[in-house]
Amino acid sequence: MRVIVVGAGVVGTMHAWHAVNRGHEVVQIERESEARGASLRNFGQIWVSGRAGGEELATALRARELWQEIGGRVPGVGFRACGSLTPLRGELETAVAEAAVARSDAADRGYRLLTADAARVLNPALRGDFTGALWCERDAAVEPRTAQLALKQALLASGRYTFLGGREIREVVGTASVRDDHGDIHTGDAVILATGAWLGGLVRELAGPGLPVRRVRLQMMQTDPLGEDLTTSVADADSFRYYPAYRGDALDALNSGQPQAPTAAEHRMQLLMVQRRDGGLTIGDTHEYEHPFAFDTVQEPYDHLTRVVESFIGRPLPRVRRRWAGVYAQCTDTTRVVHRQQVRDGVWLVTGPGGRGMTCSPAIAEATADELDW
Repeated sequence: MRVIVVGAGVVGTMHAWHAVNRGHEVVQIERESEARGASLRNFGQIWVSGRAGGEELATALRARELWQEIGGRVPGVGFRACGSLTPLRGELETAVAEAAVARSDAADRGYRLLTADAARVLNPALRGDFTGALWCERDAAVEPRTAQLALKQALLASGRYTFLGGREIREVVGTASVRDDHGDIHTGDAVILATGAWLGGLVRELAGPGLPVRRVRLQMMQTDPLGEDLTTSVADADSFRYYPAYRGDALDALNSGQPQAPTAAEHRMQLLMVQRRDGGLTIGDTHEYEHPFAFDTVQEPYDHLTRVVESFIGRPLPRVRRRWAGVYAQCTDTTRVVHRQQVRDGVWLVTGPGGRGMTCSPAIAEATADELDW
């Protein structure tokens, strides 16, 4: 087969990966010279722990297997099975963690409740004040700024892959056939539109006004090297409020008895933190849903995150080197892992994984390939 993939973010690249590895020819078309959207502006976390039970968890677990396999073949992806720790303070936060450990699928997620001392054995950089921690062994990480480029180089080496950057697809001109803004027509056996947060223009025309996908904006930052290993990813208890795995009576009690800090509540915040290969820390994030999005970043969320991180590591945060905002696409029906829709003969739109894109993309693409019988 000949597969045309539109979009070079992680979802599009994983569709290209599966097609090439199943013996097909792929042409991948990207409107920028290289991908530069949410697929690069994220934590690089393969985040299994907080996923909803059922299809979402199964997708995340399968994706983690695929990431590990891909990382073994493409070292530039930077896969590492680091797990995650969520430090806990007080009875209400601990009760949410206890409820998570009591889930029927807790073993699949690698949940364990640890004492503070046991958590520090796993991650000695956590010298701050906390009473215990939720350990999630199945969580992992990759390098988001380099993973797509590394995958692209591996795909090019196959001899069955062509990358066309700086081209925007303008229209569908026939079965599995599209025209770009250079006037070139690309025809294959299937076209995958993995356009990420680009939901206007051709996507709106093809999918119609009722596309059940919204755009979400976030703020993040990255520091200078920490000077020591942060051996696990780190979250805070506000992540319990954000991820569906933690919903239940214990979370309701946390929300009523220990509300979020005002800045965190205003910006719909949680702490997630991952160490990069250069030793720096990627830290975030916020969530903004109302349009139009602000065009600037605001300082208060960064100040809040700095205080939370310093309280866990027990030392000043290294200098912040970068701050940025990103936008991703999320299904408005949050029970769905992704929105997959045939929009024309031979043309499928795959978008809206939300904050699950980096985690779930290999399994999302695998499911598309299976559905289309590649």
